[in-house]
Amino acid sequence: MRLETLPDRRDIAGALSRVPDAWRAPLLQLGACWLLLIALFWSDWSDMAGQWWNSSTFNHILLVPPILGWLAWQRAPQLARLRPGGWWPGLLLCAGALAVWLLGAFSGLSIARQFGAVTLLIGSALTLLGPKVGKGLAFPLGYMLLLVPFGDELVPALQMLTADITIALVTASGIPAVIEGVFIDTPAGLFEVAEACSGVKFLIAMIAFGLLVANVCFLSWTRRVLFLVACMVVPILANGVRAWATVYAAQIFGIEAAAGFDHIVYGWVFFAIVLAIVLAASWRFFDRPIEDPMIDAQAIARSPVFDRLAGLRIRPLHAVAVLVAMVAAILLWARAADALAADLPQRIALPQVEGWTRVDYEPTVWWEPRATGADHRLLGRYRDATGREVDVFVALYASQGEGREAGGFGEGALMPESDWAWLAAGPGVEHGKSEQLLAFGRTGRLAQTHYRTGDMTTGSNVRLKLDVMADRLLLKEKPTTMLILSTEEKSGYPAGEALRSFRSAMGPLDEWMDRVAGLR
Repeated sequence: MRLETLPDRRDIAGALSRVPDAWRAPLLQLGACWLLLIALFWSDWSDMAGQWWNSSTFNHILLVPPILGWLAWQRAPQLARLRPGGWWPGLLLCAGALAVWLLGAFSGLSIARQFGAVTLLIGSALTLLGPKVGKGLAFPLGYMLLLVPFGDELVPALQMLTADITIALVTASGIPAVIEGVFIDTPAGLFEVAEACSGVKFLIAMIAFGLLVANVCFLSWTRRVLFLVACMVVPILANGVRAWATVYAAQIFGIEAAAGFDHIVYGWVFFAIVLAIVLAASWRFFDRPIEDPMIDAQAIARSPVFDRLAGLRIRPLHAVAVLVAMVAAILLWARAADALAADLPQRIALPQVEGWTRVDYEPTVWWEPRATGADHRLLGRYRDATGREVDVFVALYASQGEGREAGGFGEGALMPESDWAWLAAGPGVEHGKSEQLLAFGRTGRLAQTHYRTGDMTTGSNVRLKLDVMADRLLLKEKPTTMLILSTEEKSGYPAGEALRSFRSAMGPLDEWMDRVAGLR
């Protein structure tokens, strides 16, 4: 496919003067509508823009807006043959987008709010331009969803996958090695497949690149799917090879030299190499002729299906009025939910536990869970007569929402960018979840997390979010408590036994958590 150069200002001015009369009002209405929606949901758009600019994982999204403009420009000659018009079913997509945004606001899930804000622009475009134009702009409108920064949730899984690939290659290379979670112990030293080494930023960027090339350079859906699969598989495998190369080089040149080389290569240079490999292998399979138009406007205009759909008309101003009313209702609902706050005691304290005594908190490696936005936090240590120690962390929230999510990403026992790393899931625990953590490859810790809101005690982030969403939908005020019991792995003091003994001495878990929260 030929990549045309972008037009200069004179070309743009001339093109605007040649915009068909039927298109001028709809384009102005769409532009005004988009500006209004971006202004109303400015906090979400500014958060997204901040992630695009400040996070290396999402830097590639800075290229998406100009790509969207280029995709629309390519289709402009064909789109001019279609007649835009108001279409009321587009409001259904807008309503769905607002529902997703509201659920994201209620659950504190920013990605859901951002997805809703972007989808709202797509729905408004369909509402004001109609189904035929929507068909012509199907790919650019769908590509807009890549404006949403997503992928951080994939980091733990990609860390484990990279570690598995690395240990397989290290073993195949004849290097004796032992893997434990994301830690690989070799004769040259201990290596950690850290979050930055997961390869998530290259995977996400390759998916965005793959979708663009699949649309621009391929006609066959089979080839498109195969190319997209390659864009997902190759960066994962390449990242594993890169990690293996670092470990292998360390056996020869030492860890410092290998790490220095890795820091030089691991960046957009690495991404460029992977991208070049994928393109070189796929080039000969491109099957879209150079002069082939991106859409077939004639087929769209003559389609009886789209003729029937286009008959579901609405006046653009009426559509905008309905959309503004829906947005106002949703924003007022969200504001009312944000104002909810349960009554909490002025002060909370850790209670006495039979057979255990409060002692100074002096961990081997500092450990402190993260509870952003909590109204009260407590961190203390208990010791029994045999010398076993258990650390207790309590966070109490008057409400849940953006910036105060007990079960949010990065919240809880493992604080991001700390000395601790996730090692593996721990043994099962009733009404909770268990995690094994490791610091500096030698200090282990077992942590058990429990959430309580209302009458529900759980270790599931999903169950917690669903319960919180239901409460906020119904405008109910309920406090939320996060309890984390943890102990260091020490010789002669098995962590699991210490936690079981402490749990038994606490009595019923729900009553203990309610007592700390001042609810009993």
